[in-house]
Formats: sequence, C-alpha cells, structure tokens
Amino acid sequence: MAVPFAAQDGCCRVCGREVEGFHGEYLCEDCEKNPPFFDRAASAVHFEDPARSMILRFKSAGHVWLADDFADWVEAAARARFHAPAVDAVLPMPVTPSHRMERGYNQCALVAKRIAERIDRAFSDGVISRRGNPRRQAGLSEEERRENAKGTFSVLRPELVRGRTVLVVDDVMATGSTLSECARELKCAGASRVLCATIARSVRT
Repeated sequence: MAVPFAAQDGCCRVCGREVEGFHGEYLCEDCEKNPPFFDRAASAVHFEDPARSMILRFKSAGHVWLADDFADWVEAAARARFHAPAVDAVLPMPVTPSHRMERGYNQCALVAKRIAERIDRAFSDGVISRRGNPRRQAGLSEEERRENAKGTFSVLRPELVRGRTVLVVDDVMATGSTLSECARELKCAGASRVLCATIARSVRT
C-alpha cells in the first residue's frame, strides 16, 4: 500500500488544504471566513493508511524509530511550502502533561529536532506549554474545536520567539484550530511569523 503523500500544489496559500485538479494557490473558504493566526501550514501526507497506522504507533506504541521517516516527509513538505532560510527556530507542539507521563516522550519534539538539524536552525523545546485538560478534539465540530483550543497554550520563553519566524511541528492537523491557537499565543509573545508543518492532515469532505 502506497503512502498517501499530500500535494504541495493546488493548495490554500494559508492552511495548505488541497483541491483536486486545481493548480497554483488560492484562499480556501475556511481561511477566508475564519483566518487562522498562523501564516502558512504544510502537511506531508493524508491521515490515511498506511500513514495513519504508522502515526498512531509512533504516538502511542513507542515506535519512536519512525521519527526519521516522518522527518523526511515533513522536511520535503516544508521546503516545498516555505522558504527554509527564513525560519529562525523550530518548535514542537507541546503535549499535555498527562500524555507526556503516559507516553514518556513528546512525539512532535522527536520530529521537530530532526527538522531543525536538517535546515540548520535552532531547536527550541520548552518554549510553549500546554495547560489544562481540554476535551479531545476528535469528534468535535469545527466551532467546538476552536472553543476547546482557547486558553490551552502559554509561552514560557517569549525572548526566544520575539521578532522571529518560528516553525511549529505537529503530528496531525484536522481543522487547524489547535495550531491556530498556538500561533495566536506565539504572536502575542512577539513572534513575527508562525509557520506550521505536520506529518499528516485529516481529509475533509
């Protein structure tokens, strides 16, 4: 079964959502109606098997050796969508304290560190924290996801993002609500631009 790689052309210029058969860039209806706080986002694959099974094993079953493969995918998507030299620092999406205790690692940090090494930029872990225990985003409507993400993040070290372009690395993007809220806090802390790169993106109809 082939890996369902996402196209990096024919995408929304902000969130990266694809439209089949379209070439170039456009602004999707969602980003026009509810503009996210991040500037651009890229996803390497669709959240479908076999990638989906690999990501779930990576997140919850300790298959951390998959980080190298995922870094290959994310690096390629990021270079296609972003100007890598413009990035000042690479940040992992933080996990909740309970998930960190349960898994023993932050899967996003494993990929983000490799991306930072490959584009020769600073890896800045511990800049963002994820507070509280919001409901899981899975199964929520788009509006519920936006509300659920509010107040989730805080920036612990604003001096590391102030006036800089930061790249946030996450595992899966659905509506982009979590990434947008994270970007909002980073911009409130002084970040000039926030780019986002994820391993996968859920396919929406």
